[in-house]
Amino acid sequence: MQAKLLLEDGTLFTGRSFGAQGDTTGEVVFNTGITGYQEVLSDPSYCNQIVTMTYPLIGNYGITRDDFESVRPFVNGFVVRRYEPVPSNWRAEYTLDELLKEHGIVGISDIDTRMLTRLLRNHGTMRGILAAGDRPVEELKEMLESSALINDQVKKTSTPHVYNSPGHGERIVLIDYGAKSGIVRELSARGCDIVVVPQDVTADQIRRLNPDGIQLSNGPGDPKDVPHAVETIKQLLGEYPIFGICLGHQLLALAGGADTEKLKFGHRGGNHPVKDLQTGRCYITSQNHGYTVKEESLAGTDFEVTHINNNDKTIEGIRHKTLPAFSVQYHPEAAPGPFDNSYLFDRFIEMIREYKKSSPKQPRQAAMMAAMRGAR
Repeated sequence: MQAKLLLEDGTLFTGRSFGAQGDTTGEVVFNTGITGYQEVLSDPSYCNQIVTMTYPLIGNYGITRDDFESVRPFVNGFVVRRYEPVPSNWRAEYTLDELLKEHGIVGISDIDTRMLTRLLRNHGTMRGILAAGDRPVEELKEMLESSALINDQVKKTSTPHVYNSPGHGERIVLIDYGAKSGIVRELSARGCDIVVVPQDVTADQIRRLNPDGIQLSNGPGDPKDVPHAVETIKQLLGEYPIFGICLGHQLLALAGGADTEKLKFGHRGGNHPVKDLQTGRCYITSQNHGYTVKEESLAGTDFEVTHINNNDKTIEGIRHKTLPAFSVQYHPEAAPGPFDNSYLFDRFIEMIREYKKSSPKQPRQAAMMAAMRGAR
């Protein structure tokens, strides 16, 4: 069956349909990864987006249960140059087409994805409509123009309930703004007792969980669409060690008084070079974001830059000058090949232990006795 992708500037791509039938709208973006299409599809940070894969052959290794980053895909549509319907991989359990059909995701293949990518790079990401079938272009244009802008992606992707992944080590409260499973895996590998909480959690609710540290997760959309998260982080900053990833990085910066802005076409892929300013070492990182922290906005804050992107020199990491808090824009829990960036989780645990040594808490029994005496 035929499928069409219409961009808001009027550019039309006509190809073949795969996945679910129907139509969908969203922000059209591109990912430069050679592999990892399953992780892309199941990454909550892609919520409400139509994702274009720049690598020309997609679907060739199928879908495997163990490679999901969340319980279900969150993309609105999927665009590829060539879809391979017969996977060649002993781990494959079903096909990409079956996954898209199961979750109602429209796909299009056999279009010039290089042209589409160059268009997005030159003019920036733009909204589009992807439809299976032979709908008239004018009808698609009207549907795109009448579609509503979405800004509740974090609420859609966050857990609605508190849940625990038990461990014998430090208790980490993971605020879920659309968290990838890889973050939980990395913390669990270090023995952490992880408590995952919803995106609208309050500072007092976190305090009652008595954490040793707070992990701010990745997530979709504009960080300024979740001002309640900024306020919560602002109240907790300095009270607990904090480590932010991706959206969590941007939210930490906003909580510290900095500002963010939208990138022209974002960073999405597994080959982005990031330079550590302290060591001079360059890491190849996995990234997925459309916003960045404005460097000039850090001037009046207590944060300093720790990492930069070697391509466009945007900020990739910050840390607080006096308080136990740091963050990175990229995904240290992802492994686009090497596992070089997982050391950041070790750094987080070390920061928690150093903080506990320098700022010991009153024993719980003593605190309870003091509260009882105060109540008399």
